[in-house]
Amino acid sequence: MKIALIAHDQKKDEMVNFTIAYEHIFQKHELFATGTTGQRIMGETELSITRLQSGPLGGDQQIGAMIAENGLDLILFFRDPLTAQPHEPDVTALLRLCDVYGIPLATNIATAEILLQSLESGLMSWRDLVHKYK
Repeated sequence: MKIALIAHDQKKDEMVNFTIAYEHIFQKHELFATGTTGQRIMGETELSITRLQSGPLGGDQQIGAMIAENGLDLILFFRDPLTAQPHEPDVTALLRLCDVYGIPLATNIATAEILLQSLESGLMSWRDLVHKYK
């Protein structure tokens, strides 16, 4: 599966710790991340990640384009709901695209853990059908 990892500044430590805890699952999948988030994760794990631009510099839009082209299967986006984001329209567009294209999206660590454990136990194999009939 193709998984995107995104985290706002106040959530980057949480994302890094999450990927460390679930590195054994993430290493089986193709990973993408926005700028600093990807750099931080690669610095703390052995995971290989395709890094895109920073969110405010177009990374969220790059992820959105991948969704529109059926190039992602799961998004883990640890958002900071208490801090105004200068690229909030891009964030909103990304969330909308997940809904339009039926991409599972976690915006917090609790939901991310449920989705990742579902992935590990084979409960997300329906995405394979999406790719088969693309």
